[in-house]
Amino acid sequence: MQHTGTKSFETERLICRPFIAEDYEDMFRNWAADPKIQIEYGEPVYSTVQEVKKLLARYIDGYKNPDFYRWAIVERSSGENIGQIAFCKVYSDCRTAEIEYCIGQSFWGKGYAGEALSGLIDFTFKNTDFIKLEAYHRIENIKSGRVLEKSPMHVTDTVERFVRENVLPEGEVCYCINK
Repeated sequence: MQHTGTKSFETERLICRPFIAEDYEDMFRNWAADPKIQIEYGEPVYSTVQEVKKLLARYIDGYKNPDFYRWAIVERSSGENIGQIAFCKVYSDCRTAEIEYCIGQSFWGKGYAGEALSGLIDFTFKNTDFIKLEAYHRIENIKSGRVLEKSPMHVTDTVERFVRENVLPEGEVCYCINK
C-alpha cells in the first residue's frame, strides 16, 4: 500500500490539517484538558500546557512517518483548533484504517464532528489507497454514536481491531464504509 501521510482537506466550515506547534493553546483550552472529552475519547487528561506541548510534539514528530494520519480540526470562521480526527489504527495489509475523533464541548451540537468525518471519508477514498474505513463507539457514548449514525458509514458486526485481537465487540457499536 502506498501511504500519503496527513494531507490537508477542507469542508464547508472546517480546515483539517496537520497539527502545528502553535496549536497547543487551542488544544489545551478546547479539548485536551477537558476530562469529559478525554475520558470519552479514551485518552488521558492533559492538565498542564507543558503536557499538551509534549503531546503535540509527538503528533508533529509522527508526520515523519507516511502511515501517520492525524488532523487538527480548525473552525474556518475563527481559525481555532476545536478538535482532532485521526486514523488511530492503520492496517496496510488490508488497506483499512480505523477513525477516531473528538471535538471540544463548546463546539458540540454544531455538526462539526460529522462534517469532519464525512470530509475525511471523501478525501480518503479520492486521494489514498485505503479501501475501507472503520470506527466504533462505546454504547454509553451517545454523542459519538449520533455522529456515526448520521455519517455515510453503516453498522457492522466488528472492526479489524477486534478481529485481530480475536475478541467480540462487547459494549461497542461498530461502523464501516468501503470505497
